[in-house]
This record gives sequence, C-alpha cells and structure tokens, in this order.
Amino acid sequence: MKMGDMKQKSKQLKKTDAAIVACSFTLTATAELQLFPAGEFRSVDGRPTEVDFWFIDAAIAAVLIADLSARKNRIVIDYEHQTLLSKDNGKPAPAAGWFKTVEWREGEGLFATDVEWTATAQAHIEAKEYLYFSPVFAYSKTTGAVQKILLGAVTNSPALDGMSEATITAASQLLTHTESLTMDLEALLERLRWMFNLPTLATTDDILVEVNKAVDLIKAENATAAASFNLIAHLSAQHQSIASLTAQVATPDPAKFVPVTVMQDLQTQLAALNKKINEDEVNDLVTVALSDSRLLPTQEAWARSLGESDIAALRSYIATAQPIVALTATQTGGNIPEGDGITDLTESQLAVCKQMGVSPEDYKKTLQASA
Repeated sequence: MKMGDMKQKSKQLKKTDAAIVACSFTLTATAELQLFPAGEFRSVDGRPTEVDFWFIDAAIAAVLIADLSARKNRIVIDYEHQTLLSKDNGKPAPAAGWFKTVEWREGEGLFATDVEWTATAQAHIEAKEYLYFSPVFAYSKTTGAVQKILLGAVTNSPALDGMSEATITAASQLLTHTESLTMDLEALLERLRWMFNLPTLATTDDILVEVNKAVDLIKAENATAAASFNLIAHLSAQHQSIASLTAQVATPDPAKFVPVTVMQDLQTQLAALNKKINEDEVNDLVTVALSDSRLLPTQEAWARSLGESDIAALRSYIATAQPIVALTATQTGGNIPEGDGITDLTESQLAVCKQMGVSPEDYKKTLQASA
C-alpha cells in the first residue's frame, strides 16, 4: 500500500475495523516520552498481519491529541501491561507513571510531554531494570492507521514479544468499553434531542437547558417532586387520565347528557312558546289601549309591529299614553244629536287631529262610531 493511499484512508477510519496492538520504545526517566514514530512502522515480531504497516501522520495525530484533550483522566503507564492481565492473574496493577499531553513533531513522531513517573518506576528505569515503553493502541485493520491510545507500560519485552492472547483480549475489551461509553452517550443525546424537538446539532448545553425547563415545570405542578419522582409513572398517569376523559366524551352517560337533537327541539319549542306569549301580550296591550283611546285605530299596525320587535318599548309607550277625552265622550253629553250627529270639528278637535296625525274625516268617523 502506498503512502498517499494510507494518508487518504486515514481520514476515513472505521472503528469496526479496529485491532489492538502494543509496540515498544527505549525508556528514559524524563517527562518526555516517544509514543509512535512518524509515518509507517512495524513490530519486530512481524506485525501487523492485516496490513503492510501501521501508520501515523499529522492528521491522525491531531485526532489523537483532540481525543486525549477531551478525556478527564490521564493515561496510565503500568508494569508489563498488568492492567490488562490483573483480571486473569489476580495480581495488582500499580502505576509506573501517567501522561495526558501529547504533541506531534513532523518527521519524528508523536510524543507525550508531561509524563509523571512514580519514584519506584524512575528508580527502575535509571537502574535499567526496565528498558522499553510499550503503548497499547487501536488501529484500522484496513489502513493500519492509529485510532486511539489506550494505555502504556514499561516492559522488557519489546513489540509484543511474549505478549499473550489474554493481554490482547483484555486490550480489546478496554477499547470496546471505551467506544461503548462514547456510543452510549451519543445515543442518549440523540434520544434527548428527539424528546425535546431539538436540531441534530444541538449541544449538551442546549439539551441541558430544555431538561431544566422540564424539571421546573414538573416541580411547579408537583411541589413534592424530588428524588422519588418517576417521570414514566407521571406520564403514564397523565395518559390514562386523558384516555378516560376521551372515553367519557365518546360514550356519554345518558343520565348526565342529552342528545344534541333533543336539545335543539327543546330550544325550538321554547322559542315558539316565547313568541306565542309575546303575541298574546301584544294583542292584549293593543286591544286595551284601543278601547280606552290610548291608541287610535290608525296606530294599531304600528303598535303591533313595535311589540314584535321590542315589547318593552310598547309597554312603556302605552303605560305613559294619555286617553283622548274627545274620543271617550260625546259632544251632546249622551243626548241624541240632531240630524246625523256629525258636526263640524271644533278647534280643539282639529288640534287633536293635527297632533295625532289623523285626518278630520277619519276623526269624524271615529266620533260617529263611538256615539
């Protein structure tokens, strides 16, 4: 595989193609430690077998540097990879040192620049009781590109010489666990974005704002909400309440509700009854007012029309109207008039005609009818 192809593929790493390996570099008891050489490299035992070589460049190094910067904990350096073996052999895995800060040096490789050795480890190294540093890392089985730094060890078995399958298995489990935590966190964030209807690029801070809003609403609704509050149970109870109300609306209790058609029929009957009552009252009011001359015959149509639209106004008018005396008494004082009983209207009668808007002829007819 050509170097150019390796660099291109290093930008398209797939974690599912990852493998675990450890290689070694000569130790010095200083704060600076080389982790990887620049470019292509292999171990002395013939690995890797899936690709021609392992590979790291500035672009890959930048990813590794960012990954280490994002971690809260430092990378441990133990003795002979005992961190990976302790589960099987039951022995403790004391630390020889720690590091977190790394930098890329073009043409040289990737270096840890803040190594902190324990006093015991420094003494071993200075006494040359340990000669090599062996980083454990994940790499792509299709490109050989370094993907993740897992841990390191001081060792006298360089580049996987004598490294057991148990060690490789343990390292694989460590990588799987690390990636699983990352994947689980991303899955959780994705579900929270969906729950709060947030865009896919919403940050953890954005999500936290919405979570806090939900918490405030829950506390406002239930002042006793605390550690014992169960959101799923709360939502389930709300759902059941809504379902119960929906069922009641869909199948109402006949003892408590009546059909819309029945209500409409009652409203129609009530309206008709009210109309009949109004009509009877208007008829009574007009009839009485006509009989005592508070209304003239020519006003009857107007009075009935007013009663249909505003019966209160008709009541008020008739209550305040004064009977026309000339229409309720005869000019002869009850005596039979001479001739046909109709004489010329007096000035006062003409004034009444003018005031009431009645023609003298109609007025004469009214006098004759009442005579």
